[in-house]
Amino acid sequence: MPNILETSAKSYKANLRFILFFSIAFLIAMLIPVFAPFPTYDNLGAIFIRTGSIYLNLNFIDVIIIVASTMFSLLFLSFAIVAINIIIKHSHTATRIRKEVIDGIEKYTANVFVILLLFTAILVFVSFITYYSGYSGIATLVAGIILVPFLFYAPTSIVMDDIRPIRAIRHSLSFIYHHFNYFILWLLVSFVLLSVVDLIPIIGSSSLASVYIALIIDSFVILPFLIVLQSETYIKRFSMLKHT
Repeated sequence: MPNILETSAKSYKANLRFILFFSIAFLIAMLIPVFAPFPTYDNLGAIFIRTGSIYLNLNFIDVIIIVASTMFSLLFLSFAIVAINIIIKHSHTATRIRKEVIDGIEKYTANVFVILLLFTAILVFVSFITYYSGYSGIATLVAGIILVPFLFYAPTSIVMDDIRPIRAIRHSLSFIYHHFNYFILWLLVSFVLLSVVDLIPIIGSSSLASVYIALIIDSFVILPFLIVLQSETYIKRFSMLKHT
């Protein structure tokens, strides 16, 4: 298990220049909700909209703004995930990223976007229909936990296996079933790293500068590394690409 962390760190370092460049999309994806005219908060490397007040005062313009900002944010997020996965994939095959792969990044991004949009739409729907029950938070959390095995490795599978979203969802579920230890490792690493970065706003008394420093670190260091770790664990199933 420690070997996969070492491998991921080496891959991140070896491809640092490209990863940092494409990680700009992570920062844009996280900043879009921040600049939307709604109350937000950041937690564990993500930006969340405070739905409590929104549902009470929601109008058509608000819906348009929320939907537009969410979709643009997911689009940039999808692009960053796809780009980093392509980098890791080709670093293992020792091949240059060919023109057809660059041309295909649009297809990969569109497919990953569909996956992320589906996940988001389901969570929003569950949150909305359970809002007046008083259990919206719990219901949304449970829905997220149920959906994670189906969607977690789907974006990686779309790039690595060059398949469509439906098959990628099946691959994600199968991979977690057969390699649950890697999934748990990823969760532990992400929790530790994101929690450490979350201390920055606390130490900085939640000042605007400290919040943006945390967002920058998450966007250019933590989230890209977690995508690399996710890719490396998925690649482990290809015996011809194993490091061990």
